[in-house]
Amino acid sequence: MKTILTLILALTTCIAPAQVLRKRTTMLMGGRFDITIVAHDSASAETNIDTVIAEITRIENLISDWKPSSQVSQVNANAGIRPVKVDKEVFELTERALKLSKLTNGAFDISFAAMERIWKFDGSMTALPSPEAVKKSVEKVGYRNVILDRARSTVFLKLKGMKIGFGALGEGYATDRCRDMMLKKGIEAGIVNASGDMSAWGKQPDGSDWMIGINDPQHSGELFAVVPLRQSAVVTSGSYEKYVILNGRRYSHIINPATGYPATGLMSVTVFGPSAEKANGFSTSLMVLGKKAGLALINRFPDYSCVLITDDVQVFTSANFDISKYRYQAEPETKE
Repeated sequence: MKTILTLILALTTCIAPAQVLRKRTTMLMGGRFDITIVAHDSASAETNIDTVIAEITRIENLISDWKPSSQVSQVNANAGIRPVKVDKEVFELTERALKLSKLTNGAFDISFAAMERIWKFDGSMTALPSPEAVKKSVEKVGYRNVILDRARSTVFLKLKGMKIGFGALGEGYATDRCRDMMLKKGIEAGIVNASGDMSAWGKQPDGSDWMIGINDPQHSGELFAVVPLRQSAVVTSGSYEKYVILNGRRYSHIINPATGYPATGLMSVTVFGPSAEKANGFSTSLMVLGKKAGLALINRFPDYSCVLITDDVQVFTSANFDISKYRYQAEPETKE
């Protein structure tokens, strides 16, 4: 879903004393994390990468709905039974996700985790599911049935079988947390990349901005645009790698949680802004809402900007973003 972003690092990883770049890749929260830290020396950089990994692991143990011991799993296990008391951090993350669900009228839905996976994108699907099967697949989905009690710090799911889940929203939250933690520790530059949910700060060791390449959805391995990240975050949602064609129509793997049907109309959405958590919520929502409603939503938030590519490969942007500044031009081949 998010492989259409590429982090472009300068060739120079050390330009002056006390400026070194170290990068490590690890698997956390069910996906790949690439952690890059710029510090005064290698030992400091590696130590701070360890700190970032420990923080992501801590968050994973709190919110991963596939870990039975997590607080979110306890909320899900008690759906339709009783409210569950959670830490302030989990409550506030749930509260923000619920607000986003309301803001998008369910295009993003925190309770999507209860959706039955009736759509297959592994080549095995040969016919559309019946309308009855689609309706049944989302009968336990509905953010309005998530009840929060701030005074008691509890979360209650009204219907048995309901589930909440944070998915990539949780990854975005983790990258934001790690960025803020590193800044408080005096680490002036770095980037935490959760399979395409990126939070960046500062600059590369050679003084240049972090650069993000948006891959061309029509031409694998080619770039569509290269955009600088300055104290910012970026998230991309895309449908061009996982989809199925039935009766001549293309169906995306991104499902509208309100209807149970795949989103249509957009091939990719890239959102820039101060928070990877919120950018992730916007990117998923825009894929579901489509071009017109999606742009109307994002234009209400001037701190965020977006690039949309439609199924017929037209490019649209939010009112505050000029993609022409960043369109990628490949270097011409040198003929001998």
